[in-house]
Order: sequence, then C-alpha cells, then structure tokens
Amino acid sequence: MISHPSRHCTVELQALPSRIGQVRRIVSAQLRYWHLDSLIDRATLGVTELLTNVHLHARPDKTCTVEIELLLDRLKVSVRDHDPRLPVAEDPGDIAPLATRGRGLAMVAALSESWGVLPDGDSGKVVWFTLPTPAAARTGPARPPRRAAGEKPAHPFAEVGEPAELHSPHHAPARSVVAG
Repeated sequence: MISHPSRHCTVELQALPSRIGQVRRIVSAQLRYWHLDSLIDRATLGVTELLTNVHLHARPDKTCTVEIELLLDRLKVSVRDHDPRLPVAEDPGDIAPLATRGRGLAMVAALSESWGVLPDGDSGKVVWFTLPTPAAARTGPARPPRRAAGEKPAHPFAEVGEPAELHSPHHAPARSVVAG
C-alpha cells in the first residue's frame, strides 16, 4: 500500500530484496515530486540500510512500514517493524576491514543530521533518521534537531531504551548489507 499526500508518504511492504529496490524507487520519485533531488542519494541509502536490517533481523515477520515526511526544515525517514528488539550499533573499530556486515547504522549516522530508535510498545520499534532540506541549509547555522515529546536525543551509536534491556542477550545486533 502506498499513500502520499503533499508532505507525507507511507509504504507498507515485506522487507524482501526485490521490495527494497522498489521502495528506493518510490522514495526517489517522491523526493523528485517535492523538488528535493539533492536528498535522493542519502535518503535512498539510509532507507536501504534500515530495510536491510529488517530483512536480516526482524522477527516474527518482515512486514514493515516506511514513512517519509517533509517537515519545515528537514526530511524524516522512518521504518517501523514488528520486532521489539532494538538495534545495536557496532563500533566501527570492532568490525573486520573486509567484513560485509555491521556498518549499516554507522552509515545512517554518518549520512544523516540525526537518527534514533523508538520502542513501539511490545509490538515493534521505529528506526528513523533526518536530513536537512536545502532551504534549511541556506537559512544559516544548523539548529539542534527537534524531538517529539518522549523522544530521547539520538547520537551516533547512542543506546535508546532501558540500559538493562539493551544489554540483554535477547537483543540481536543490527547489521546491514546494501542489497544490490
């Protein structure tokens, strides 16, 4: 299912490799429609990483929702899945130089203005990132990212949630590979 009002686009899908490519094309088309062509590469790379994590790690199923929202001065991209386990960003120094997995969340952190994870009750989580829109970049110095009520600040490799839960052996590390 795809919905796309003037400032919001939602896509529900199974996070399978063939569907990930389709979502990249949908995100690209929506950003072109919003005249945000300069954000296409970063937004599609970020959404690819998040969907790949769902494909590789989410249980019990791969069903998820991708949402892109054009806010006043930023683009917010989020992926909601049905697995309540929170991703854990690996320290890039701990990843073998030739490893093909483990850098996904580090890439999302590097390409975005901010990112984070929000638990969605017992039914899943939302992983999100923001990109400044070109108009925001021209208005002056960067402002700290806005957070919705109840959101914790997102810092690269920050843990979100209760520390005891994050270090529980039941949480799988978030890893990603870019699906070709």
